[in-house]
Amino acid sequence: MAKVSIVMGSDSDMPVMAKTAAALDELGISYEMRIISAHREPDVFFEYAKTAEERGIRVIIAGAGMAAHLPGMCAALFPLPVIGIPMHTTSLGGRDSLYSIVQMPSGIPVATVAINGAKNAALLAAKILAVSDEDLLNRLKAYSEKMKAEVEAKDERLQQDGYRQYGK
Repeated sequence: MAKVSIVMGSDSDMPVMAKTAAALDELGISYEMRIISAHREPDVFFEYAKTAEERGIRVIIAGAGMAAHLPGMCAALFPLPVIGIPMHTTSLGGRDSLYSIVQMPSGIPVATVAINGAKNAALLAAKILAVSDEDLLNRLKAYSEKMKAEVEAKDERLQQDGYRQYGK
């Protein structure tokens, strides 16, 4: 049974949202992924959000661009954590999405990550779930150690090869 629901309003969001799925896969977290437009199919959206808890969903990760209503509407209907990913837009570079997601009214919180911050959304969801899952907490600790080792290896390479050789 999926613990996280990844939802986006359009398939144009898929390149970003796929990074969320990849990070959840790496951590061994089950998820579902949906394309649902809150504006174009409100009846489908309401059913999705209202039944998420009974389907076993513990965190929703919602990506949205422009007006970016999807995360806020999820938070209005779903009683557990919602993480919003503002999508980069061509007109305003994603600032429109960011402002729409981060400026929620009192009582309807949405945790918000950076524009196109798919990986951080997955890691935040994992940390939320790890509060009551020691095995997942240990996987997150191992993931952090892996990232540390990657940075150390890059620094070692820089020290050996110098910056002019870096990336060749």
